Amino acid sequence: MPELPEVETVRRMLAPLVTGRRLLEIEHDDPARYATAEAAVGRRVLVLRRRGKYLIFTLEGGIELIVHLGMSGSLRISEGTHTRARLEFEEATVFFNDPRRFGRLQAVPTGDYRTLPTLARMGPEPLSRGFTARVFAARLARAARPLKPALLSQEPVAGLGNIYADEALWRARLHPARPANALAPSEVRRLHRAVRAVLRRAVDRGGSTLGDGAYTRPDGEPGYFQIEHAVYGRAGEACLRCGGTIERSVLGGRSTHFCPRCQGGQAATMPTRG
Repeated sequence: MPELPEVETVRRMLAPLVTGRRLLEIEHDDPARYATAEAAVGRRVLVLRRRGKYLIFTLEGGIELIVHLGMSGSLRISEGTHTRARLEFEEATVFFNDPRRFGRLQAVPTGDYRTLPTLARMGPEPLSRGFTARVFAARLARAARPLKPALLSQEPVAGLGNIYADEALWRARLHPARPANALAPSEVRRLHRAVRAVLRRAVDRGGSTLGDGAYTRPDGEPGYFQIEHAVYGRAGEACLRCGGTIERSVLGGRSTHFCPRCQGGQAATMPTRG
């Protein structure tokens, strides 16, 4: 699933193409998923911003067009085999491609996220000034669940998904099964620094394009952070820090990669899967 670095890369590339331009038409093949998006037609884009994993087209007239890319969605400037919607702007066309059909286009009154509960309860942006170690600690303290599922909930911090949660926990030397509310202050600070460092680097590299090729930039080019993954997708390989063997387990229903040797403090037994 595209995470913060991928969505931010898309935002940066599309913003110059659509900002200040009117959305003339939306053509789509799925009324159940995209019908409300038609309320955005005829309105000019004031700004294209990102919140966590969501793209938000702020439009004139108090309307926002919310785009969630789902598991396999992408916004591109050329049509693809799995194009589900076409957004026709003045002097620009954007295609929403989504092979697995989990993505969404939805128009809402500005700031009204009652139908988008994850967006409504989302934590602070990790690359913003508001994301401090103190704020992070207070939010983690509310979560009795293991660290990895807590991070994926979007409540302690916005935008982390499977890839970057694994990478940040490895960098912070924290086991993904540790209870989120049991971290020492020094551990919270390590994780805070790790989250910011991993996401900054991933944004700089244009995100991660995995073997399925589901995510690419709007111009069709891949991201390059995948070649720097320390643990994600490296089960059975040597840890780049300590030489231990990277393991893959399932935690909270999600594939989880970690080094049992240098990410100590395991609080629960995690069945290993190769």
